[in-house]
Amino acid sequence: MDFRSILKLLSLIGMTLALFFFGTVAVGILYGESFRPMLLFASAFLMLNLLIWVVLKSHAIKLGIRESILSVNLLWVMLGIAGAVPLLLYTPVTFASAFFEAISGFTTTGATVYSDIEALPKMVLFHRSLMHWLGGMGIIVLGVGLLSVINPTGSLSLFKAEATGIQMEKLTPRIKHTALSLWGVYLFLTLLDTLLLKFFGMGWFDALNHAFSTVSTGGFSTKNSSIGAFGSDGIVWVTTLVMILSGINFLAHLRLYYKDVSGYRSEEVRWYLTLFLLLSALLTIVHADMSHDTLYYSLKHAFFTVASVMTTTGFATADYGTWSHLAIAVIFVAMLIGGNAGSTAGGVKVIRYVIIFKTLFSEFKRIVHPNALISVFVDGAKLKDRVLAATFGFFILYILTVVLLSVYIYARGFDAMTAISGALAMVGNIGPGFSLVGPSQNFGFFGDLDKIVLSLGMIVGRLECYTVFVLLSASFWKRF
Repeated sequence: MDFRSILKLLSLIGMTLALFFFGTVAVGILYGESFRPMLLFASAFLMLNLLIWVVLKSHAIKLGIRESILSVNLLWVMLGIAGAVPLLLYTPVTFASAFFEAISGFTTTGATVYSDIEALPKMVLFHRSLMHWLGGMGIIVLGVGLLSVINPTGSLSLFKAEATGIQMEKLTPRIKHTALSLWGVYLFLTLLDTLLLKFFGMGWFDALNHAFSTVSTGGFSTKNSSIGAFGSDGIVWVTTLVMILSGINFLAHLRLYYKDVSGYRSEEVRWYLTLFLLLSALLTIVHADMSHDTLYYSLKHAFFTVASVMTTTGFATADYGTWSHLAIAVIFVAMLIGGNAGSTAGGVKVIRYVIIFKTLFSEFKRIVHPNALISVFVDGAKLKDRVLAATFGFFILYILTVVLLSVYIYARGFDAMTAISGALAMVGNIGPGFSLVGPSQNFGFFGDLDKIVLSLGMIVGRLECYTVFVLLSASFWKRF
């Protein structure tokens, strides 16, 4: 294991992160807040990582798959600690609470320990949203873009370890260009969302923060009542649209830049949009029938809620935890789905369900026609047995993680709905669940140990299980 390469890589990403932290300092200066503690931390963090880089300057970064996987796991620990320090400097929270908030930010989960968001300094609000934005596309992808200059082979293995989805295709000849092109799409969507939110009545600060949270499918807001605090239908519909776009594979958006719309015709995107429309329509009918709200009110909040939960964003316009049991059941189904592979959304991902159900139906055919040669195809391409095994393996690990975390929360004395929905919200990087962790609640009531365990659940979900659980394998640590 080349630990010097890992350390040098982490220092590179640490320097990049420190530079972004100076944006929080700029917010403090702009709004007349006490920016000096943040300036001191950002400077010290930059100098520390720069020192490590200088010491290892002559060491060439060489990353195999083991180094890549360990780098990604250590990166998330570094992100949690680095993201927690500003929260400790400006708010009266414990380290466990600050670490939980930082991990929730970088994993784009959106669960918070703060009960009064609007009382927080603007520097803290911006810092929370910035963590979302950086974590949304994966700060490591930015590192990949930089690392490719040094070691293209290592960057490719690292890109595979971090990028979500079944497999990552390269649209451009070099992985560096693909990573940077994805960031270009990400920047464009962020700018577009900011301008639209401003147009419909948000101030610039709120618009930028919510754009950061929306495009990253994160969910941190500057208001206690989330998007519902603004009372604007335009803001609700714009946010709904951008959440749905952010839940689509970003490679499809990148193809559009090259005037290729084939990415939007994939089976995953078609099923993703179909499920969104079906669940939204069903929730609209259920809520309108079982409440005294108008059809338009039900439709607006239903479409927003399904988009928020299905893309694992976690915004809210209403306390859907108080809706009927049938409505909650529909929302719970949306929580189980997730967005597209290659998007900023979390969850199981639609493509995996497509593969799982196609595999099951192929097995039904084999029972009826035992001598037939039956394969599984997605978008006209035959899937290898390795992909099928990996998909089912991931699903088992995902459910197992949710079950274990549910049992832990329940054993700590909380009710079953809090335990199950809370665990699913953590591993799926959704944010709010139901009962004590509903959309109008927060996670501040958990103990410090609980918050660390929940943080680990968020990391496992963000890295899609395999990247974390492989560390428990003896063969991973065995010398070649």
